Parts: sequence; C-alpha cells; structure tokens
Amino acid sequence: MTAASWVLSAFRSRSPDVMILLYKTLMRRLPEYCCLVWSPVSKEDIAQLEQVQRSFTQRIAGCGEMKYWERLHHLKLQSLLHRRERYMIIHIWRLHWKFSPDVPGIGFRDGGSRLGPRAEWPSLNHRAQRSKAFLLEGSFSVRGPTLWNMLPACIKQYPTLESLKATLGQHLAGIPDRPGKVGSEDEDQVRCRMKRPH
Repeated sequence: MTAASWVLSAFRSRSPDVMILLYKTLMRRLPEYCCLVWSPVSKEDIAQLEQVQRSFTQRIAGCGEMKYWERLHHLKLQSLLHRRERYMIIHIWRLHWKFSPDVPGIGFRDGGSRLGPRAEWPSLNHRAQRSKAFLLEGSFSVRGPTLWNMLPACIKQYPTLESLKATLGQHLAGIPDRPGKVGSEDEDQVRCRMKRPH
C-alpha cells in the first residue's frame, strides 16, 4: 500500500486543512528525500514523480475540477519540480558561502555588480554518448549552477540562510509554476521557468 492510499483510507476528512497537513507530514518528504542526488532528468520521469502530488491534491474537497496548477495556487503549494529547483539553489548558496563541503567540478567566479557571483560546472565531453551527456546536463553539478546563474545578483549576496530563503521565496513566487503532463499543452512547463537576468 502506498503512502497516499494509506492516508486516504485511514482518514475520512477531505478538507483542505486536514489533507494538506497529512500530505506535508506523511507524504511529501518521501519523494524529496536526497532529491539533489537522484532528481529526475527526463520529462517523462519528472511528470511521473509530479503525479504523486497531482493525484493527491485532486482528492481534496473543492479541488477535483481544477487544473493541477490551479490547485497549487489555491492550496498555496509548489510543484515538486519547483521545490527541487529551490533545493538546488539553496545548496549552491551553501557551497558559495562555504557552509557545505565542496562539490568536485563546481566553482565560482565574480560576475560583477550586475550578475553577482557566477557558478561554474564541469565541462561537458562532446564526444560522450548522447544519453550520458543528457544525464550530466540534468545532474546537480550542472543544473544547480545553471539555476544559480539565472538569479538576480541581489539574491546571491545574502549571507544568512534565513534571509536567502525569504527573498528567494518571493522571487520564485513570481515565476509561473505550471508543470504539465507529458504530451499535454503544458508539457513545456516541465522545464525550468526562470528567466535569465538582462
């Protein structure tokens, strides 16, 4: 029996307050455990993992007829993809400020006042098989620095985790969070939705 099946069978209430509390307490931590290591790369795997939250939120009272991204907004949730990207950014911040051990291949350089500190990642071997290159591009060593470099310089400069989380949360709240199913009209939203700074 899955965690979702157990929760739905053990608790009768489908009210938003009860369901969200159960989801955050008993379920969401499972697909997010060590997600920096195994975060999915392909659109199919991303969509399949997102289905955990998509299916559960559809059972919440008053949400059954809403589209998934509408439910997220209504319930004040983020997609699992959005949350994994946030974890990656926070860990790159830890690396930059030396709060975590160095990750081989990831370095930093000064990008000036406009771009702030820039993260660098291992160079890709263009002779490698396409499948291996695809996996490397989706790994934390490449994906994390890419997301970090898309942030405004002012966010990167915060020296405390609390101030970073508060400002990063406000920044991410302004970015559309509409993950779609593979093959749907929203499929392109499975990719990163952050705009590069001008």
